[in-house]
Amino acid sequence: MPVPLPPLQPVPLQPSAIDLHAHFLPARYRAAALAHGQAHPDGMPALPEWDAADVVAMMDDVGIAAAALSISSPGVSFLDSPAARASLTRAVNEDGAAAVAAYPDRFGLLASLPLPEIGAALAEIGHAFDVLGADGIGLHTHYGPVYLGDARLDPVMAALDARGALVTIHPASPCGWEQVSFGRPRPMVEFLFDTTRAVVNLALNGVLDRYPAIRWVVPHAGAALPVLADRVDRLYPLICPPAPAGSPGSAAAGSPPVDVIAALGRLYYDLAGLPLPRALPALLSLVEPGQIVYGSDYPFTPAATVRAFAEAIAATSVLDAGARAAVLRGNALGLLPRLAKAQPAIGPAPATR
Repeated sequence: MPVPLPPLQPVPLQPSAIDLHAHFLPARYRAAALAHGQAHPDGMPALPEWDAADVVAMMDDVGIAAAALSISSPGVSFLDSPAARASLTRAVNEDGAAAVAAYPDRFGLLASLPLPEIGAALAEIGHAFDVLGADGIGLHTHYGPVYLGDARLDPVMAALDARGALVTIHPASPCGWEQVSFGRPRPMVEFLFDTTRAVVNLALNGVLDRYPAIRWVVPHAGAALPVLADRVDRLYPLICPPAPAGSPGSAAAGSPPVDVIAALGRLYYDLAGLPLPRALPALLSLVEPGQIVYGSDYPFTPAATVRAFAEAIAATSVLDAGARAAVLRGNALGLLPRLAKAQPAIGPAPATR
């Protein structure tokens, strides 16, 4: 007598979500990372496997309609040669485009850049958008000592602004992590501080104001920004006057004052990681639901945990039905026009609490 199958679990995310924080590890990238000592990236237990078909199965289980793929930390920073970093970045982006071609309605590509080399990064922006049809760019908080917001990156910011690019941010192990992480994996605490450090640098150096067409997505429910935003805003006029023109990492002298709260309020924030019970309510004190998007952090967050976090989002009373629909789907569709055309239409989802 056949054993009856257990009933299928309903997907937790309804409407089906658009994932702005999903990673991929194509074979060429994974092989290079392992060959250069990255079996335990950022102190984590292992470098996960990645297979496009397995990802789609996970997405179907959780209720994720589409995911924009990016490379997580450490990116290509484990390579010493600028030429090698540029070559692997090109390979990663081409492999991402191949995954999109295989599943055009399920995947988008957030291309990587071989920073801090400016010329190579500008060339890769052109190739990513004009040849590969990338949906956006995935940047890390820093590239060696060069953090987002550094004036040396201004040519890249100008090129991304000219395209109105979608740009996601992902943390990396901060400079000096050996002294401050106390032997613990850096994603536990240091990733959140590094995100906060980079976004504050973008704001205080005027990058968010000078390049307003870039559509930024900040990870992990804003990291520590919801808690520290008011402190930065109040102290900035006292201790952060514009530095002399031309000093590395500083805004040009004479830049207009920065409204920190307004600048942070224009950014988008994803819910990767552990948004509940505390991070999402804190984030909603900084931005409206219309600035929040879903993120899974798969495969660095295992499939079972992705589902558990999704169930928490589906059940929370912090968001009403309209806000939940906007956060899960509507807001991201506005950032990803190509994927939006491939998705079934849903009713309007006003972003209200």
